[in-house]
Amino acid sequence: MRILWVKANKIFPVHSGGDLRSFHILQELARRHEVTFLSYYDGAVDERYEREVEERLPGALCVCTGNRKDSTMARGLDYLTHALDDAPYAVGRFASAIVRKELKRCLAEPEPDVVVCDFLDAAINFPERLTAPSVLFQHNVESEIWRRHAEAETNGAKRLLYRRECRRMLSYEKVAVRKFHHVIAVSEHDRRLMSEWVDAARITVVPTGVDLQQYGPENSGCEPEPLVMFTGAMDWEPNIDAMEYFCRDIWPGVRAAVPAARLRVVGRNPGRRVLDLASDSVEVTGRVPSVVEHLQQAAVVVVPLRIGGGTRLKIYEAMAAGKAVVSTTVGAEGLDVHDGRDIILADSPQAFRDSVVALLQDRDLRRRYERAAAELAAGCGWPAVASKFEAVLQQVAGMAASVSEELAPAAGN
Repeated sequence: MRILWVKANKIFPVHSGGDLRSFHILQELARRHEVTFLSYYDGAVDERYEREVEERLPGALCVCTGNRKDSTMARGLDYLTHALDDAPYAVGRFASAIVRKELKRCLAEPEPDVVVCDFLDAAINFPERLTAPSVLFQHNVESEIWRRHAEAETNGAKRLLYRRECRRMLSYEKVAVRKFHHVIAVSEHDRRLMSEWVDAARITVVPTGVDLQQYGPENSGCEPEPLVMFTGAMDWEPNIDAMEYFCRDIWPGVRAAVPAARLRVVGRNPGRRVLDLASDSVEVTGRVPSVVEHLQQAAVVVVPLRIGGGTRLKIYEAMAAGKAVVSTTVGAEGLDVHDGRDIILADSPQAFRDSVVALLQDRDLRRRYERAAAELAAGCGWPAVASKFEAVLQQVAGMAASVSEELAPAAGN
């Protein structure tokens, strides 16, 4: 197949869950198909990035769109200038005439067998009428994330802003999901949400995966220290909220029961809200060369998310490393995990605290969860995930161009 894959924002360095998922699937598809990766980004031209893209994904195309709004004031002003746009700001800010022109060229010479729109934010530059068989890769249901933001926010002004963006995102997302010939979701939960907007037969779930070569249980035989760990990008609001919630409502109780316990927050770009959580028992590392090395030191991995969507790669990574995991239901949403067998799910502060304490204090209990977690993760390697993704693309590509009009319903349907 000739596959055109379109993505907004840089894919390297590969850190976020969505970028990890995209890169590993792209890498596997490129082994068997002709893949053109169209990557566009803002700011100044980044020659190092463009060289890395070409080296790791040969045949890729990079487009620099120019200005970047880095400061809070600049972003605020930019938001105001787009306040009346039909598209929500989180998507509309990626609109680019340069990208539209390059995408139009890629769609014409020669026409790809199938096109992948990676994330909703790339959809803003696709033509209204899709003639080539096209797939929307939905890593999250974005409107659901905004809804949860609004529910969790205590600041009245921010809550109103989140509600407004949720309404705009919901309206835009419904149209985008209907526009593409097929949608790939990453969880049954996301599929159910989008099935309210479009025929469920046009949505396929391709679960997330893990790099089994990079993440693997360490069999040192040594008993770990009572180290509790959270990993994730610390410039992402759901992760910030999770750590504030954990340190405020859960961690004091863990420390009262296990005075030697320490918490380590591992992830890039921690801002002031995260840095302020540091104490004699809480360490904030910032970006680290290898998350694996930190995971190997942990006794328990926590995922206390209250906001979010899609699936948490961090859970499969911790499981592949043979670690016991305590998560909220939202944190583990969309993963084929089993509460009480290979993970503990806890949604109240008390239940979460008690679960972490039990795993820290009971070595046999912790090892039972560690073994079950590693066994589950062993079946979730990226080659298997990419094969399922490939099968969907082949199915969509098999739809002849002559029936593209039938495949693409009117946006108002």
